[in-house]
Amino acid sequence: MNNRISQTFDNLRLQKKKAFIAFITAGHPSLKATYNLVLALEQAGVDIIELGVPFSDPMAEGVTIQASSQWAIKQGASLQKVLNLVKHLRERTQIPIALMTYYNIVFNYADEKFVKDAVACGVDGVIIPDLPPAEAGLLRKAARTADFATVFFIAPTTALARIKPIADASSGFIYYISLTGVTGARRSLPPTIIPDIKRIKRVTNKPICVGFGISTPQQVAAINRFADGVIVGSAIVKEIQKYAHSKNLVAKVTAFVRRLISF
Repeated sequence: MNNRISQTFDNLRLQKKKAFIAFITAGHPSLKATYNLVLALEQAGVDIIELGVPFSDPMAEGVTIQASSQWAIKQGASLQKVLNLVKHLRERTQIPIALMTYYNIVFNYADEKFVKDAVACGVDGVIIPDLPPAEAGLLRKAARTADFATVFFIAPTTALARIKPIADASSGFIYYISLTGVTGARRSLPPTIIPDIKRIKRVTNKPICVGFGISTPQQVAAINRFADGVIVGSAIVKEIQKYAHSKNLVAKVTAFVRRLISF
């Protein structure tokens, strides 16, 4: 693949660096704030943006991201508005952007049309927690044609026989879920992360990024010793929620992310 996500990992490998992927919910607290946050997070050192498309029933999300999604929906956020947001962002930035959404939204939009419109607006890939590779044939076919990344999940409970097929189906990077359960900041992370990453690396050379539960600079640094990158979501969304009504929202969130990255 030659899109922005793949190019970013290629560049980071040459520099012997790891990726920092920031998740934020589009439209929380507003689409304008999301626009400003993306630009500021890039300046803070974020390598890839994972942009959540608000959905009424986000099955993989904990209370923090669920609340941000509900907030954004009340503000009128929708897939079409999120695509429009990315289109406007492309006038100012080339940072890789992957949408995180649920298959109900993509199915209703139509897989091929979703990929076509997403690419036209400057989106680089998609993460769909409730769509396993075996059921993603239509989406994967459209994505391959368009050089559009499809990121799939490997969990601590994933059987050994399924790891290679999931890795083979993934493009851009592989999303390793650090724990069983839903998203949300955790004080400590399971000891299974390192052996699981090593197990995945034995069957693929694709980048492996770890998400779910990561919330401190120490956790980021520890995971980056073994993975190709980390994904931080709930901890950032919590900061956005904290300063949602503040004129210093962007500055406060950016400062928090800088601390996560620079440890």
